[in-house]
Amino acid sequence: MFFNTRKYAEEAEKNHKNDLSEEPSMFNMISLGLLASFAPTRPFLRMHKKHIEDHSIIEEKSGDFEQIPIIYFHGFRGGDYTTRVMIKQALADKNNDKFLKVTVDLLGNFKLEGAWTNDKQPIVQVAFRQRIAGIYAIDYYLSFVLPFLSKRYNFKTYTAVGHSLACPCIIRTEMKHARQKKFPHLNKCAFIAGPFDGVTYLGDIPNVNVLNDKGRPTVMNPHYLYLLFNRKKFNSNISVLNIYGNVLDDTNTDKFISVVSAKSIRYILAPAAHLYQEVEIRGEKYAEHSWMHDNPFVIEIVDKFIGIKN
Repeated sequence: MFFNTRKYAEEAEKNHKNDLSEEPSMFNMISLGLLASFAPTRPFLRMHKKHIEDHSIIEEKSGDFEQIPIIYFHGFRGGDYTTRVMIKQALADKNNDKFLKVTVDLLGNFKLEGAWTNDKQPIVQVAFRQRIAGIYAIDYYLSFVLPFLSKRYNFKTYTAVGHSLACPCIIRTEMKHARQKKFPHLNKCAFIAGPFDGVTYLGDIPNVNVLNDKGRPTVMNPHYLYLLFNRKKFNSNISVLNIYGNVLDDTNTDKFISVVSAKSIRYILAPAAHLYQEVEIRGEKYAEHSWMHDNPFVIEIVDKFIGIKN
């Protein structure tokens, strides 16, 4: 009755072993992830001298228009492979094979590859070097990654596409910095398999928590309560798409995230958002947590929502 981290790792990383060969050591990922998770220890990370390894190009805009990038984020134990298929299809839908890949570590070092394109919706893939990062560590990543990109590429708003644990972190970041005009803010956000009120067997036992008639969960963990208490900070101009899975076994989960946890965000965001849409993906073949980000049907829904496919 506990969250099986080994099983999660096997599912999340299956068929991607070669992609992980040059990543930091397990000690590095866990130790820096812990330092990033607690505010008092984060200054130790900021003491490190920052380094930017830039192999990218910036295309010059051909007109006077505001750019709103589409930024893809992965979650716990994810990597660039998590969003690779989504980005490949997005590029095909845009009829442009160029995008910016941003690899970042918790010490504030950046590696930039590819191109910041000159169209209205440049595509950006963010990959976390220390990828064994919980919700507070991903929060910390976003707190410095987004201002860095905004300042470098001169944008004020962005569209976020997140998988798994990145989803609640995107919302938390928006709420935390709601009153900071220089911080980049959400225009649209598409969430895939987001754990908004716990992970299966880690604070969320299947078929125990329920939603009432208004969509409010009976059991609310501290992370959910933070979003609930700060819901007024979520800008009413933001459009939200929430996609979640149900493998249709007796757990009502996508194997790792319960339907209740995934749907619970509706109670917080739907009353405030400019637009709120929700889609349930069903069946073991289509709705498994680590497969949904590669599911062609899910990707088509996302691409239509973010405006790069008719």
